[in-house]
Amino acid sequence: MAISVNTNVTSMKAQGNLNKAQSATSMSMERLASGLRINSAKDDAAGLQISNRMTSQINGIGVAIRNANDGISIAQTAEGALSESTNILQRMRDLSLQSANGSNSASDRASMQTELSALQEELTRISDTTAFGGQKLLDGTYGSQAFQVGSDANQTISISLRSSAAENIGGQKITGAGTAAGTTALTTGAPAFGAGTLTITNDATGQAGLVSAAVTDTANTYASKINALEGTTGVSARAHTEIEITSDYAAALTGGTIGSSRTGAPTTDISSVTSAQGLVDTINADSSNTGLTAKLDAESGNVRIASLDGDNITTTQVGGATFTIDSVVNGVADGAAIDAAVAAGTTSLGAIELTSTSSFSMVESAVTGAFNGLTSSDDLVSSIDITTASGAQSAISAIDGAIATIDSQRADLGAVQNRMEFTISNLSNIQNNVTDARSRIQDVDFASESAELSKQQILSQASSSMLAQANQLPQVALSLLG
Repeated sequence: MAISVNTNVTSMKAQGNLNKAQSATSMSMERLASGLRINSAKDDAAGLQISNRMTSQINGIGVAIRNANDGISIAQTAEGALSESTNILQRMRDLSLQSANGSNSASDRASMQTELSALQEELTRISDTTAFGGQKLLDGTYGSQAFQVGSDANQTISISLRSSAAENIGGQKITGAGTAAGTTALTTGAPAFGAGTLTITNDATGQAGLVSAAVTDTANTYASKINALEGTTGVSARAHTEIEITSDYAAALTGGTIGSSRTGAPTTDISSVTSAQGLVDTINADSSNTGLTAKLDAESGNVRIASLDGDNITTTQVGGATFTIDSVVNGVADGAAIDAAVAAGTTSLGAIELTSTSSFSMVESAVTGAFNGLTSSDDLVSSIDITTASGAQSAISAIDGAIATIDSQRADLGAVQNRMEFTISNLSNIQNNVTDARSRIQDVDFASESAELSKQQILSQASSSMLAQANQLPQVALSLLG
């Protein structure tokens, strides 16, 4: 090996190894100080990209978990308010059932209506004031809102809320209004709903039921046929027959009788009646046989006669007395009175009220009758009136519809809460596993890096020592110069 002064290759090699050791030592110290294996792109370019994508996912999942918890809180707030609305509706239903009972006077029912009206107002107040963070939930303005429950775009769960105000909840109702097959047809012959087929379609489920109508059907029998299909159509029927009799009660109703189409029911003799109250008392005394009840109308002073079962009400020849019969629908006389004095007898057909918790439609074939082409309309809680027995009966179906509507909404909210809780659990699991994976890429292994630091420190010291000796090698040339 040649002896050279200008170029000390050994020293240069020692310097290179020293620089490498010092650079490695500096990198290990940086990693141990920061706790990260990747402190800049030069440490691991591909690993930096992967870890940053994982960081975006982890941070996004954290926000999504908070969003989902907010959704649960909103659902719980709305569901709590709806629970109180259900309690109010249950009380309103109790009042309606109580008012429907025949033991109540007009003043009793008026008192019940007072409480019911207050409950209607409270139902609407709860709907208007229930809010979360200043946002109204149950007044109908919330609609459907999407909650971001994922770390990427469009990973959402929606919550839909509807108004629970008294003027926006209830059932669906149809009261037929045909001619010969009408809800209340007053004829001098044999009334009938008409022969044919009635198709009832539930708009929510699409299920349809077929009812075969006969000319001999009363409101009672027709309603029974409709109720037999309630499991399919979701539609229930209630029959009710009511008429209003006006008369010059100073004259005896010679030869007159009144009765119903109830099987085997006798007629009631009203020939000796000379007053409105006498007519009421005579009919009510025989109510257990005929199924008919009577009362004085407070406004007109006329006599209202009803069959709550929906049987036909019949009258026979009443001699020459001034005696007219008017059909009554939903508590209001229809104004088409018939003079029974010149008639051989009258038969009054009852009304049928059809109700459901969802909308439905009716089509009659082979005959145009009471329900042909009709579609149900809202039967709202805000419009119920229990000051009459008939109104109380109608109120029950409207309240049942409202309870069913709120129950459906509460069920949806419960399902959303459960879904979001499962989502939170799943997001937490994903977050934990992705964080673990990122740690393996990004975080430093202290045991391994500490060993590397010790190694590089020793190499650095050894390189320094060897550099010092390598720098002494050119001095050999001085010994040759003597």
